[in-house]
Parts: sequence; structure tokens; C-alpha cells
Amino acid sequence: MKETIVNFIDKLLVIDVFLVLVGFFWFAIAVFGDYVGINLGLATWQKLWIPLFNPAIGILFLGAFSSWGIKKISQLLSKK
Repeated sequence: MKETIVNFIDKLLVIDVFLVLVGFFWFAIAVFGDYVGINLGLATWQKLWIPLFNPAIGILFLGAFSSWGIKKISQLLSKK
């Protein structure tokens, strides 16, 4: 059961990392485009910040800490 949960969290984290990276690169390109006067979706990115990218970053941190905690607890329990 523990392995299933850890595997699910790890897969979710991999997907979430790619979402966060896509959001970061989109932001960087859109800011550059805004600087040179080309619309590359900065306004759309800003509209998606609160409902999509902000929770994705939170899930990434929560999942990473949860996965680390589960692995540490299982290591402590397996030593006994």
C-alpha cells in the first residue's frame, strides 16, 4: 500500500514539475515578448497564475515534502 501511494505521488510530481517548467518558460518568453512589443500571452499567463500555476507550485512542494517524509518514516520503521 505504501509503495502504491509513493509511486502515485512520484508520478504526480513528475507531471507537476513539467507543468511548472512550462509555466516558467511561457512566463519568461511572454515577458521578453512584452518587452520588445510582441504579444506572446503575458495577459493570459497572468490570468492563469492564481488558478493554475500557483497551486501547481504548492502541490510540487507538498508532494516533495510528503514523499520525503514517507520515505524517512519507512526507513525508521524498517530499522526497528
